[in-house]
Amino acid sequence: MPSLTPLHEPFCNLRKSPLTQGDFIEGLAQLATTGIARTTDFVQAIYRETILRSLGVYDGQNPTPLQQTMSEQMFRAIRLGMKFAGPYTANGLRLIGRMSSKQTQKPLYVPTHVLTSALNGVMGDHLVYDCNPLALPMLAFDRHNKVQTGPLAGRVVIFVHGLCMTQHSWYPSRYMSMGEQVYRQQDCTVLYLSYNTGRRISLNGRSFSNLLNDLYTRNPDITQIDIIGHSMGGLVSRSALFYGKQMGLNWILLVDHLICLGSPHQGALLERLSFMLQEKVGKLPFAGMLARLGDVRSAGIIDLRWGSVRDDDWEHLSSGRRGDFADNRRPAPLPSNIKAYFVAGTLEHENVPSKAREALGDYLVSVKSALGEHDDPEHSLNVPAERKKVLYGVDHMQLQYSQRVIDVVLKWMAPPVKIAQGKAPAPVADNVTIAG
Repeated sequence: MPSLTPLHEPFCNLRKSPLTQGDFIEGLAQLATTGIARTTDFVQAIYRETILRSLGVYDGQNPTPLQQTMSEQMFRAIRLGMKFAGPYTANGLRLIGRMSSKQTQKPLYVPTHVLTSALNGVMGDHLVYDCNPLALPMLAFDRHNKVQTGPLAGRVVIFVHGLCMTQHSWYPSRYMSMGEQVYRQQDCTVLYLSYNTGRRISLNGRSFSNLLNDLYTRNPDITQIDIIGHSMGGLVSRSALFYGKQMGLNWILLVDHLICLGSPHQGALLERLSFMLQEKVGKLPFAGMLARLGDVRSAGIIDLRWGSVRDDDWEHLSSGRRGDFADNRRPAPLPSNIKAYFVAGTLEHENVPSKAREALGDYLVSVKSALGEHDDPEHSLNVPAERKKVLYGVDHMQLQYSQRVIDVVLKWMAPPVKIAQGKAPAPVADNVTIAG
């Protein structure tokens, strides 16, 4: 079957095994060297812009004597110190690893995995390009937090987490979690996707499509695939569907349900505000270089600005990695063979028209964005009203484990009720919103 390879990334990060404690130590050791050099550059930029330029002693074309003596000499000494401090720190970490070699072979503990996932969300694409072992691979885990390797058959339900999250985010109380309730009430296998949320959403979508293609190739007895994505996870799932259809992969024909919980299909207001602030700061006469600090945030976060799920939303932008404020997305319609369901949360506790409700939504994603609605028909995802729900008094993180959300998901996923001949089914109002 055809396969897709993520674009513009080094081969060294295409690993297929979970991170170990040793990888965590080695990754920190690498950050001790690469991170210090970048930090020194940023500190120098802050010093130059806020002190030298404000005093009128900075000239970018012809360095002044004060500039040369105060700035260049000082930071040359700092870099020299860091040149030795970084390797010593790295060697110290590696020595600790060698002293406990058995421990370093163990998989990451849950708190360490959570910390690593948060780091991936913030700077995951930088970790990839540096070939840092802390860059998380994309893997599917079973209900017991083991990498899925055994045979699969029948219905498979895959949960896809959001930005800076892990598969553990789905079950703060394991036995009452959404995944466990789906497993107990539906005849299915439950899997959890783990991935580096700092990568481009489209690259994660391609990788997810590859994973599902490989899963079906190895397990031809799979009869149905359902995907449940929270926040960014819904966009990664949509991207996988887009590329699966584009490449004509067979797994896409098995997808029945796509359920998105608080996914910013039309972008997230917070990222747009961050970009606007960065642009404003960049225009100040004394803080131009400070705006570069905003470029540290990952490409995955940048993609949330407008909910980009395709490579050509970003790879040809003349403005570079940061992009610009304009919505440059290409249409990415949902495949016609699947049934899509969207859930939006809102901090409001009742169905009252409110500009604050529309802007804030669940405090990260607006209701309109989560429901896939857009004034431009090309970007509107056209999900029927009976497959959309607005839940009042539910914030963005609660969408993963609120029992009210779980009840909605279980109802949507339930197989059709068989009606005895001659009896009409009772009417069900699927599009009724749920109050707090």
